[in-house]
Amino acid sequence: MPSHPAPREPQESDLSLDQLRGDSARMAPHWVVPAAAAAAPVSPALIHGVVVPPASARLIDATSEYGG
Repeated sequence: MPSHPAPREPQESDLSLDQLRGDSARMAPHWVVPAAAAAAPVSPALIHGVVVPPASARLIDATSEYGG
């Protein structure tokens, strides 16, 4: 009597892109996206210890002509 191998479980690598998209679409309603909290402005007087090399400061200053 020939013995038949037990069916194997599908492996992750066996999933097609369409199956992956379907799985993702079914899971999407379960994902909770927290509301983004708006960052409060910080007074420049509270920013300490930031050192910008002069060459970098000149480079950034020069970019203002590009709409900054």
